[in-house]
Amino acid sequence: MMMNSPLHKRSLADELSVMLREQIISGRYKIGEKLPIEPELMKQFGVGRSTVREAIKILANSGYLRVQQGLGTFVEAPGVGAEAIDHRLKRADIRDLDEVRQLLEMKIAEKAALNRTQADIDKLRLLLKEREDNAKQGNLADCIAADINFHLAIARASGNEILADLYQSASVHLSRWFLQVYSDTSDFIQSQQHHQHLLDFIVEKDAKKAWAMAAKIIGHVSQ
Repeated sequence: MMMNSPLHKRSLADELSVMLREQIISGRYKIGEKLPIEPELMKQFGVGRSTVREAIKILANSGYLRVQQGLGTFVEAPGVGAEAIDHRLKRADIRDLDEVRQLLEMKIAEKAALNRTQADIDKLRLLLKEREDNAKQGNLADCIAADINFHLAIARASGNEILADLYQSASVHLSRWFLQVYSDTSDFIQSQQHHQHLLDFIVEKDAKKAWAMAAKIIGHVSQ
């Protein structure tokens, strides 16, 4: 039976996608079965239309759902591989996970420099300013969130959805560790200029320098 209460997570779409995915894996929805229509999902989960659509998009990108225009949304294979990766990330040694994230950062920086749009640039500028403001104000948790969101926005700007999804999967497990590693925002203040240079190279479409600056940021953080 589907839950009938509102969701209360930071990302409603992410939370809804997890709940729907668990129902698919458990057999609540069978392969080939049509998912309830949007108004029904909105009512049962207590969320808006945009949240339902984003959750469906997440699951479609993960291979759990297939959207057919004019026909509806249907359950695909239960995504055993995707689920295994997600569980593997959750139980991974945090330093191994961070190493994966760091390797991804160089590639997404390179690809973002080649494929970014003006909308991407505008979003990156806002997130970098948010990172700087929180760092200067000593707001560690908000600074960490802005830092992760900045790099995730670069991943999205890369134009490669697989890279972006991999980066998001790795990053989502790191916030808690960052809060343990960093006692204040001083490291974020020190690395702000490097991040600004990274953004500049992405804006200039200089893929080589963007890659190198991402590597320099990784070296700074790893010291």
